[in-house]
Amino acid sequence: MTYERERTQAIEAVEKACQLCSKIQHSLTDDQKIAKSDRSPVTIADFGSQATLISHLLQTFPHDPIVGEEEAAVLRQADQSDLRAQVLQLVDEVEPGLTEAQMLDAIDHGAKPCDFTQRYWTLDPIDGTKGFVRGDQYAVALALVEDGYPVLGVLGCPNLPLEAEHPENGQGCLFIAVKGQGAFMRPLNGETEQRITV
Repeated sequence: MTYERERTQAIEAVEKACQLCSKIQHSLTDDQKIAKSDRSPVTIADFGSQATLISHLLQTFPHDPIVGEEEAAVLRQADQSDLRAQVLQLVDEVEPGLTEAQMLDAIDHGAKPCDFTQRYWTLDPIDGTKGFVRGDQYAVALALVEDGYPVLGVLGCPNLPLEAEHPENGQGCLFIAVKGQGAFMRPLNGETEQRITV
């Protein structure tokens, strides 16, 4: 299987989520952060990124389970209307047309039960939220798993320069790997890929 459609949609979803995260990272305020029960931070970008990734994938793969990291319970609280509105505004800029209810449902879709022996997507809306909050490195991670094994992965790194020796030439890398096809790197929101090896 070539996974061409899955690859294309995963790249589009991760690029949109990275765009959302980049927009908010350097203007993030304390009221846009929440401490989860394990005391780790979650931001409006975490919620927005997850809503974007899931909403985008469900348009093409409506029957695929998706395992996410966040839940919308805190956003659904009556006293969080401002936070909900901020997340919806961010999502609307990259994945337009969602209502507030659809956005919340997209976030919660990532918490639905999943049969891990079947095909499913798994994501981390912001891998490295502490780094994100500090203005440092973080990644948006998405993978497709079949029969318990990853078959496709896309990793968006908005703050990682394409060329380490020339970080001033723009930021952002996208890494793509497909089972049996190798791994590739390209600029975030760019087209030209180069094969990478270890």
